[in-house]
Amino acid sequence: MRYSKQREQIMNAVRSQGCHPTADQIYKFVRQEHPSISLGTVYRNLNQLAEAGELLRIPICGSKDRFDHNTKAHFHLQCAACGAFVDLPEEVSEEIVRLLDRIRRQTGMTVAPESMQFQGICQACTAGQKRSAVDNH
Repeated sequence: MRYSKQREQIMNAVRSQGCHPTADQIYKFVRQEHPSISLGTVYRNLNQLAEAGELLRIPICGSKDRFDHNTKAHFHLQCAACGAFVDLPEEVSEEIVRLLDRIRRQTGMTVAPESMQFQGICQACTAGQKRSAVDNH
């Protein structure tokens, strides 16, 4: 892939966000410094970076894809209440990889790790739910 200033800016935006941004979030971020960039340019470059293996595209069921600069095999956890999206700790990811290998050995089927995501409720939302329950009594 040839060097492109716009692609570099988009890649830097993904790295600096640190929150697995969507294409729209990346576009808003890059536009702050480069107002002439188009949303189509952002999408096109994100697709090229993902196809080249420089970014990880994370498809989200029922929502917009997210992007991650960490292309090493790892897993994600999304809060079902607020949508926060974070990496699982590396040691937990390693355990899941071992489990997937065990599944493959016992069933002959390979599970695509990039298609696995976990949902839960983050600490902030759990605390908010507890406060809300107390307030309602």
